[in-house]
Amino acid sequence: MQKFTIKTEEEFVFEAGGRLDSIEIAYHTSGHTYTKGEKVLWICHALTANSDAEDWWPQLVGPGKLFDTDKYFIVCVNMLGSPYGSSGPSSINPDTGKPFFFDFPKVTVRDMIKASIIVRRHLGIDQVDLLVGSSIGGFQAIEWAVMEPDVFKRAIFIATASRETPWLGAGAEAQRMALEADPTFRACESLEGGREGLKCARAQALITYRSAEGYNRTQFETDPDTLFSSRVASYERYQGEKLVKRFDAYSYWYLAWSLDSHNVGRKRGGVDAALGTIKALTDVVAVDSDGLFPPKEMEDIAKAIPGAKFHVISSAFGHDGFLLETEQLTEIIKPLL
Repeated sequence: MQKFTIKTEEEFVFEAGGRLDSIEIAYHTSGHTYTKGEKVLWICHALTANSDAEDWWPQLVGPGKLFDTDKYFIVCVNMLGSPYGSSGPSSINPDTGKPFFFDFPKVTVRDMIKASIIVRRHLGIDQVDLLVGSSIGGFQAIEWAVMEPDVFKRAIFIATASRETPWLGAGAEAQRMALEADPTFRACESLEGGREGLKCARAQALITYRSAEGYNRTQFETDPDTLFSSRVASYERYQGEKLVKRFDAYSYWYLAWSLDSHNVGRKRGGVDAALGTIKALTDVVAVDSDGLFPPKEMEDIAKAIPGAKFHVISSAFGHDGFLLETEQLTEIIKPLL
């Protein structure tokens, strides 16, 4: 997929308050120019992913794969607040010549979709044949299907929610607390600030992304006589180190607040009323071991969307099953294409 960036010419007003004279929005598309009438597949990415869907969903996205970049015009927009090219706290503030840090407006899921709509119009796309979103990407997809119901023919919501639950919110707050406990975070001296806090936040998050079975399958000590369990500790620290090499604490803090903003029913008469306005033919896919978005909660989403179909895939790896169980996802999605 090929990366592009656009800079808006009009002022961008944020839902939670604040405005910027312009914003930058990064996005990837298939490596060819969009032609009117071509089938369009739009993918919304998850929390620390980026707009290059081939990078984080390599088994599903690319030439000759399920989401065939040669056959379809595929678009993925880097969400606002992310450090991968779209405007956010790590962007340079033109007034100071330094990163915005905490001077950047708080970003909601609706702000993210407002930015995606700017890209859609920029590309000249009037209708999207398939909208796909998983996790916070699913937050975006559900919100967008409500905001512009006539734009989408089909939609697939995977391992996600129509509103943040207290369980998810507790995790987001715990991760923000980890960032804030790092004394370098509030110093705002450079984007290196908060690195140790970010490692801790990532370690906390991983526990909710996976399941007990998944950890117990992969992280047991190979030596039955080991004195201390070091393998899983090493794994948690390694994952934290990996993240801080590609992500910054300020972007993570902002995106954690974005999670809290998600409520598709806000000022729309409630969640079920909002979901009832979706016109896209919808499939809702849950992961049976997902502790963040349990199948029962996702089934309730399907029941509220007219004509929606509900599916459950099996995985030992919890929420991350949406990234790992690609064969099962292919069985569900391929007939829809």
